[in-house]
This record gives sequence, structure tokens and C-alpha cells, in this order.
Amino acid sequence: MNTGEPWPAPFWAERRVRRIQAKLHLWAANDPGRRFDDLYNLIHHPDFLTVAWARVSGNKGARSPGVDRVAPAATGGKTEVTAFPNDTGEQLKARTFTPLPVRERMIPKAGSPGKFRRLGIASAMDRLVQAALALVLEPIFEADLQPVSYGFRPRDPARS
Repeated sequence: MNTGEPWPAPFWAERRVRRIQAKLHLWAANDPGRRFDDLYNLIHHPDFLTVAWARVSGNKGARSPGVDRVAPAATGGKTEVTAFPNDTGEQLKARTFTPLPVRERMIPKAGSPGKFRRLGIASAMDRLVQAALALVLEPIFEADLQPVSYGFRPRDPARS
């Protein structure tokens, strides 16, 4: 990670991430036994963290803070938007990142009046790291799935 470079613009970061994901998918599809040894560098890459932060801060759960009391949707200033992923990237690069415990809430079960289920709300930094991991690992695992397998895939045609 080049600390002297400005933080990438979301549009260009998305394009670079898509290009790298396409390469990862192609390599995994062409060689099913291939071992991907150096994926950690991608997880803390500024482009992946930029795209991951856009997803985390823009999704439905972004208003819910974890134990860190940071709600991703509440980070609005330009400095906050770049500082948070940058701090996360520095921790990942230094290998000092440690996930926090989740904040638990009891929510009503759908279709079962009077019954509740546990909901774990991860910290904002944990959500960012999970999203970056998903960006790196999804194209590799997608190569192993059959074209007719739609369960739990992004943009699932069966649920559209």
C-alpha cells in the first residue's frame, strides 16, 4: 500500500477491482487445483477497501452500530470516508487487526409471534474486512460452482 498516493476514487477503484476479480476467476476456472497463496495483499489494497467500504456504508444495515458505536452510514465527511478504510488497511498490512465481539440484539421471529432470535451486529471495521474478504474470495469460489447452482449467490436469478 503506497501511503503517499491519494485514496482511490470509487469509480476507478471499482473498475480495478472488477479487473482483478476477472483474473482471479479465470485462473480458478482454468486450473481447479490452483493454490492462491498471496491473497492477503489484495484484502488490504486501497481499491478493495474503497469498494468494500462503499458496499458496507451503503447497505441496509449501515445505520446499526456495533460494539464500537460506529454506524457506517454516519461517516459522512470526506476525511472520515477515506480515514476509516485507510486505518483499517494499515492495521491489516501490519497484521495487527483484531476483530471485536459482535453486539447482540434480540429481534422478533418472522411468522412466530412472541418468539425472538439473536442478531449479531459486527463492528464497522469488522464489516469492512469481511466485505474486502468477500470481494477477493467470491470470484475464486464461483469458479467451482455449477452454472445451475443459484443458492446464496449474489444477484440470484431465482430470487429476482
